[in-house]
Amino acid sequence: MARRAGRPVRRLRCGERHVSDARLLEAAREIVRIAAGVAPSGVSIRLWNGETIPLGPEADGSVAIALNSPLALARLIRRPRLATVVELVATGDLDILGGTLLDLAARRGAARIKGAWQRLPKRRLLAAAWPFLTLRGEAARSHAYRGAQVRRAEQGRDDSALVRFHYDLSNAFYALFLDSRMQYSCAYFPSWEAGLEEAQQAKLEMICRKLRLAPGEKLLDIGCGWGGLICHAAANHGVVAHGVTLSERQFEGAKARIAAMGLAGRVTVALKDWRALLPEHAGRFDKIASVGMFEHVGLANAPTYFAGVRELLRPRGIYLHHAITRPAKRDERTFRRRNPEYQALVDYVFPGGELDHIGNTVASLERSGFEVHDVEGWREHYARTTRLWTERLAARRAEAEAEVGAARVRLWLLYLAGVSLAFERGTALIFQTVATRRARGPSGLPPTRADLYR
Repeated sequence: MARRAGRPVRRLRCGERHVSDARLLEAAREIVRIAAGVAPSGVSIRLWNGETIPLGPEADGSVAIALNSPLALARLIRRPRLATVVELVATGDLDILGGTLLDLAARRGAARIKGAWQRLPKRRLLAAAWPFLTLRGEAARSHAYRGAQVRRAEQGRDDSALVRFHYDLSNAFYALFLDSRMQYSCAYFPSWEAGLEEAQQAKLEMICRKLRLAPGEKLLDIGCGWGGLICHAAANHGVVAHGVTLSERQFEGAKARIAAMGLAGRVTVALKDWRALLPEHAGRFDKIASVGMFEHVGLANAPTYFAGVRELLRPRGIYLHHAITRPAKRDERTFRRRNPEYQALVDYVFPGGELDHIGNTVASLERSGFEVHDVEGWREHYARTTRLWTERLAARRAEAEAEVGAARVRLWLLYLAGVSLAFERGTALIFQTVATRRARGPSGLPPTRADLYR
């Protein structure tokens, strides 16, 4: 096995010849020197023998990428893809020391990654990489979802399995980095200095105001998570609320929250697919919310989803659609192509998920019999939310590893930080869209939205 931080390593086989650790280390040093010359930064590289090499004059070793095995470098050279990085992070052969992906991004400085391949001294790089090209070791266990991810649910996709892959890790794990209400969706910051607790409270209240909840109304939360919204709405706005989820752990947590808040007579939760509510509950709900759930539906299933939501609403009932999106492309075919980051997110974190663009969401709502009234972008709010989640999880990493294992924690830190960077850079977006079930005559909404931002 490979050496970690100074422990001895057995000789690894390269084809039919043995390669000494000394030769591999010298080759690795040369590769790092080449990288530093092409794209210098404030990050360091720590090799499997504990040696640290700076990637630039500003690198002080406090934040480093750890190559904990020569096999990590071998796999990166043979298969330089994001999926390889993700798997190496999961196994611990590649790690970030002294911070998270957010810290690496902050220390990248003026490093020009784009066009780096053209600037590389390729003969020199090939000579350094040669000892790693046929280096072999035990295959690592994949941490990707292995079930069916077909785009249409009716083609055999198990939505319950898809959802549970992500959410059924451990309620205690999520409690380590979420707020006290266990809100696993974008917070709403009254100011950028506000903390997570205040921002999540503000998010719940903003949703309730946009839904214009009134005492006695019936509210449905599709994908209710741990029950934060339905409990808040019942306790503060007097509604009768019902939530559905496919996650057993969330269902258990929501039931406990309802009991603890004394809301058993006004709030209910069910472990079932939202489609099971039809046709019995058609037209019975005054208001419906979907917060961070639509991403799991799949774009091919969107027409069925929106038609079902409309059927559950009364005429002119309000629907709040809160969902992550991507920027639109020049055409739909281009938009549907998955870049490596998007594919990694689907394979390792949210199997079966797809992100819409806001133009298509609005069009889908209109085609499904809704009148769209408001669309509000929350991109920077989610960049801030996921950054705080990353920091909170990193601060309690040891507890998290005891709860779900080191591999899962490494993946979640990579995922949360990566999502935060995507929202900061605008490659991921998020919108809250308010619509009513279309009917003739007045919408029932006030002439302005001044009351929402009081």
